[in-house]
Amino acid sequence: METVGFIGLGRMGRPMAINLCRKGFRLVVNDVNQDAVAELEKTQARGAASAAEVASASEIVITMLPNSAVVREVVAGPGGVFDNLKPGTLVMDMSTVSPETTDELAAAAQARGIGFVDAPVGRLAAHADRGESLFMVGGTEADFARVKPLLEGMGTTIYHCGPVGSGTRTKLVNNYLAVSLCQLNAEALALSQRFGLNLERTLDVLYGTTAVNGQLKVNWPNKVLKGDIEPGFTIDLAHKDLTLIVEAANAARVPMPMGAAAREAFSTARSRGFGDKDFSAMVDALCDLAGIEKPRLPG
Repeated sequence: METVGFIGLGRMGRPMAINLCRKGFRLVVNDVNQDAVAELEKTQARGAASAAEVASASEIVITMLPNSAVVREVVAGPGGVFDNLKPGTLVMDMSTVSPETTDELAAAAQARGIGFVDAPVGRLAAHADRGESLFMVGGTEADFARVKPLLEGMGTTIYHCGPVGSGTRTKLVNNYLAVSLCQLNAEALALSQRFGLNLERTLDVLYGTTAVNGQLKVNWPNKVLKGDIEPGFTIDLAHKDLTLIVEAANAARVPMPMGAAAREAFSTARSRGFGDKDFSAMVDALCDLAGIEKPRLPG
């Protein structure tokens, strides 16, 4: 069995790494948060002091990091992952980053004789906890076959979207809808509250028409509508993703007026102190702004 390095043990990365350990994979892990490393060591992973140490000990390195700049630094920076991997090894980046970042890292990997796969994650943190994540994968057929057992150890749904870069681009399309729908849901429920409507009956109607969406039906009843706004997936990260989406669309000369408006709505929520809350808390931010009682389901 190949030794797998895992760098980035945040809210999504930690449960995915734990699930790999539970499935019997041999892991070497690293994160800036030493408590997260200690938690993985309890599941038989080996902690490493640096990304370089992870790379030196691994045949495959997985990265799950917060943004493009951090991915570039950890993977391609001086003394980073690329500098410590041997030819024939492979990097699988599962972060949500710009297409340019993925393309640059893939080219640098190819020049070094290293495989590269982009495999960003779909679904929610709760799905990652249960090993039910969805993956959008970009890479060659051979590299996809090599990482598929790992993906199966962390999730239930795997799509090979095409060559390197296809996973990242698919993730941006997916997140454009998932994140923007939070703003639409927030406005709709705030309006229902102002109208004095019964929240349960309103949701029953929305769930029974084409107005329904996964955020409103799956995530929100388990998060903000029951009073839980701890992440999850933060408003800060959602704002980051909307920025990536708008910038990538601008580069491709695709107008994104609704995406730009949603991004600025998330900017407003961040400015009002909601940045570290779950992205379903957009409705709380809007209700605070409008002086409306926050929508909550009974019980």
